[in-house]
Amino acid sequence: MDQAVLATERYGSQERWRYQLRGGAVRREREADSSRTGSSISGAFKSIFLPQGYPESVSGDYLQYQIWDTVQAFSSSLSGTLATQASLRGVGVGNREATVAAATVTWLLKDGTGMIGKILFAWLKGNKLDSEAKKWRLFADILNDIAMFVEIMAPHFPPFFTFIVCIAGVFKSIVGVAGGATRAALTVHQARRNNMADISAKDGSQETLVNLAGLLVSLVLIPLVTDNPLLTFVLFFLFTVLHLVANYKAVRTVVMDTLNKDRLSIVLQQYLHDGQVLSPQEANRREPVFLEFRKKVNIKLGVRLGDLIETSKDLQLALRNNSKPFLIGVRHGYAGVCLAPDASVRDEIEAACQALCISFVLHGIIPPERNLALSNTQDLWKLVTESYTFMDTFFQPFIKALDEARWQTDRTLLDWNEWRVEWRKKTQ
Repeated sequence: MDQAVLATERYGSQERWRYQLRGGAVRREREADSSRTGSSISGAFKSIFLPQGYPESVSGDYLQYQIWDTVQAFSSSLSGTLATQASLRGVGVGNREATVAAATVTWLLKDGTGMIGKILFAWLKGNKLDSEAKKWRLFADILNDIAMFVEIMAPHFPPFFTFIVCIAGVFKSIVGVAGGATRAALTVHQARRNNMADISAKDGSQETLVNLAGLLVSLVLIPLVTDNPLLTFVLFFLFTVLHLVANYKAVRTVVMDTLNKDRLSIVLQQYLHDGQVLSPQEANRREPVFLEFRKKVNIKLGVRLGDLIETSKDLQLALRNNSKPFLIGVRHGYAGVCLAPDASVRDEIEAACQALCISFVLHGIIPPERNLALSNTQDLWKLVTESYTFMDTFFQPFIKALDEARWQTDRTLLDWNEWRVEWRKKTQ
């Protein structure tokens, strides 16, 4: 009993200790294979810049994403220095003929138009930033590079300088909204212990460190690029290429296990093809990360009843074979879904799956005679009616396969609109 281990304890995956009884006293000792990260430089670095409990407290893609995010932030910092220098030169810094009033007015107009752009963008696209976080994240960074390029070009067009920097201000305000909102969405994904605040705070520390490194490098660059437009453009081009590549790699490393329209469409097509559900890793690799102006699969979720039906006969046709808390109809080439107020998350997934199946048939993505018990008919209401019967046998095995593949089915990012419809049940 003198050498007995009374208890063991660990600090995440970093340290392991044991309590032993020796000479009548309890002694605490570190286990031999336990790393001494708590007292090392790397341990201090992890404690300062990584969330508590890392790596168990974050998603598996956290480190890879943060590495690429650091690269893009560093290159963006250097590009921003070049753009800022161009803007200052454009408002008259170093020019004896420039006035403080004129420079101030230009700066105020730039900030004012940016504020208006921020409000308008948040109003128009704010609800899309959760469901398509990766696309808007990449869009924000591309737009940020465009804005900095516009700022660098502005001094070369003195008569239009104010107008050009106002356009750049609008672009940067959109970047601020889209970048900040999508970063918050990614933080929700990365947090595994309800530690979103900690992850966000450490992300801010990482970004500050990167910006500090960028500041030091900028101190060397500024004397070289001053009065040298060619070198400015060459360096900006190189930093921009690095920035875009790093951003693309960053969003590609993100593996979200919640279903949005793109991921559900990819998983559903594969399941209809061979009966296999793709894992979140496989589906995320296939998910598009660039915004699409024209989508191949067009569905609208949470629409108004008037968007689907025009007559009482249409309502009767929508209710045929339907005991679900949602209605589906086809109008103007898209499959739309009206949702009842009492619909659950699984009802939402089923409705989205049914709408996608109809859209697959309409757009010829999957031949109806192959895996879907749906007819390729010109009678759209007949197609909708058949889809209810098909989903009765299809959906339960599919949702079970989603759970087994470790997809989250208790919440989604399917971008439902807020319309909810209550309708009269069809009387016998």
